[in-house]
Amino acid sequence: MSLNQKLLKRFSDNISKNIKLSNYSWFNLGGPAEYLFKPDNKKQLIDFLKENKKNKLKITILGAGSNTLIRDNGVKGVVIKLGMGFAKINLVKDCIIEVGAAALDRKISNFAAENNIGNLEFLACIPGTIGGAVIMNSGCYNNDISKVLISITVINLNNLEEREIKRDDIKFFYRGSDLPQDFIISSVKLKGQIMPREIIEKKQLELIERKKLSQPSKIKTCGSTFKNINDKKKAWKLIKESGCDQFKVGDASISKTHCNFFVNNGKAKSIDIENLINKVKKAVNNKTGINLELEIKIIGE
Repeated sequence: MSLNQKLLKRFSDNISKNIKLSNYSWFNLGGPAEYLFKPDNKKQLIDFLKENKKNKLKITILGAGSNTLIRDNGVKGVVIKLGMGFAKINLVKDCIIEVGAAALDRKISNFAAENNIGNLEFLACIPGTIGGAVIMNSGCYNNDISKVLISITVINLNNLEEREIKRDDIKFFYRGSDLPQDFIISSVKLKGQIMPREIIEKKQLELIERKKLSQPSKIKTCGSTFKNINDKKKAWKLIKESGCDQFKVGDASISKTHCNFFVNNGKAKSIDIENLINKVKKAVNNKTGINLELEIKIIGE
């Protein structure tokens, strides 16, 4: 029996072979994962990582797929998608919440509101999981993860040790952090402010309505494609001013509501989105001299 067969046998309830990843991407695109592993809990995740040290399969972590373009030929090795055991949300004390890395941002915001914890309303507008939000320092409407984070618990892929990292030991910047790629975040501690529930819910609704007016919804997109340069040089503005807002490649196009949102109109392939990204990058660079940086992540072959 090969090492990979042993891996499949030992974790048979949680690992699958050749699974279509398009079902796990908001673009609804992407080829298969060679292996897809969905651990139920931390012990199972660590056991799997120990076993995989013999196999040496490449590991790719996938969150909610809300900001990830998965290429057409899929992902080699094992894609790890944390299961529901990593989606728990608990009140630690007063205004401190501990959440599993797979907890959805909007659910955390709702839990906070139910417990009279404010300053986390912005999470209701961020698609995806809190683990991914920490890595890319997600934010909107003058708030971001770095402003509400206390600490994270991580598993080191090299030595499989688990440790807590305090907020002050992480360098955050616009849409990013200096967290190493060989860390898997298992849980996160957040701190808000005690507020009356009605004020929190009112602010939540205002932010959600604001988002609905400015961003497309109910379409196959993965949110903002490029990072803003600064407050004056927004990516959408550079795209529009460079005459790219009408660009199309195959069945991939740019949203008419917000031209930093790229769209799969139903029959696009991942390569169409990627070619559209490159086409826009080149046009903006030719027009402005600015090299746009991706906010979405591209994975796979």
